[in-house]
Amino acid sequence: MNVTRWTCVPLACALLLLPATQAATADWPLRPVRIIVPYPPGGTTDPTARAFAGWFGEKFNTTIVIDNRPGAGSTLGHGLAAKATPDGYTLVLGTSGGLVVSAAFGSKLAYDPVKDFTPIGVGVYVPFLIVVHPSVPAKSVKELVDLAKAQPGKINFASPGTGTPNHLGMELLTALTGAKFTHVPYKGGGAATADLLAGRVQAIFGGGAPWQPHMAAGRARAIAIGHPERLKTLPDIPAIAETYPGFNNTTWYGFLGPAGTPTHVVKKVNAEMKRAVEDPGVVKHLESIGMVPTWTTPQQMGGMIRSELARWKKVVADAGIKPD
Repeated sequence: MNVTRWTCVPLACALLLLPATQAATADWPLRPVRIIVPYPPGGTTDPTARAFAGWFGEKFNTTIVIDNRPGAGSTLGHGLAAKATPDGYTLVLGTSGGLVVSAAFGSKLAYDPVKDFTPIGVGVYVPFLIVVHPSVPAKSVKELVDLAKAQPGKINFASPGTGTPNHLGMELLTALTGAKFTHVPYKGGGAATADLLAGRVQAIFGGGAPWQPHMAAGRARAIAIGHPERLKTLPDIPAIAETYPGFNNTTWYGFLGPAGTPTHVVKKVNAEMKRAVEDPGVVKHLESIGMVPTWTTPQQMGGMIRSELARWKKVVADAGIKPD
């Protein structure tokens, strides 16, 4: 029988004898840190996570492992993070879709978005554009609303699926304006995009970066943005809130740990997030993939989760939306 013998140096022995959370705070990080990304490679979550991971790896002098865990509309990855050991060595790039929208929609989740996580901070906003087919005569959100009021139910609004942030943005616009749109849910964004480009549906709430090549080629037209204010990268596209005050359909990504993640770890990660989004190179990269770099405190992120849960639950209830 082969037995591996090992020797423990005094500091390492002391750390092994400490509880997990105390060992983590002693000199975190002492080993690689895993970041769960609840989506597959590609899209916007993965490159966002990798942008921050590159910064963290350099500043913390450690390896950051990206662990893509897609499934169940991002709730699989969030659930894995919620159940991880709260020692600072597993974090998650949480999204408002998995933390707020799924819960507001009434989906059965294996986690409580408020109780089962320790917020660290929001890192980016992901604004949605209202994109229409070129055949749609509306050149502004007011003209689109007026068109829908004149032809109730005739404007087909696509989404990647019922209960997605894209869908709920349409429901919020309906609630604020009284316009009647027809929701056309698809199983994913690819099919919805294809049908809008073909003119089979008239409008969609879509992410800026994926739609910009189609807009540049004249195959689609953006008429408004769901962010509360205009974007630096798209200054000519007005915010919906300029016409309908209070409108906000912007998703976001940020970092969290399992409930009980040490305060020392939270502070260190949050501080580096702030430095990252102040770095011109990081900002340029994030903006190139359609993100709006931002920074919040852990407390602000926790408040956003609670307030947005209440807001979207009301939208879902008022619209009478039921989980599939």
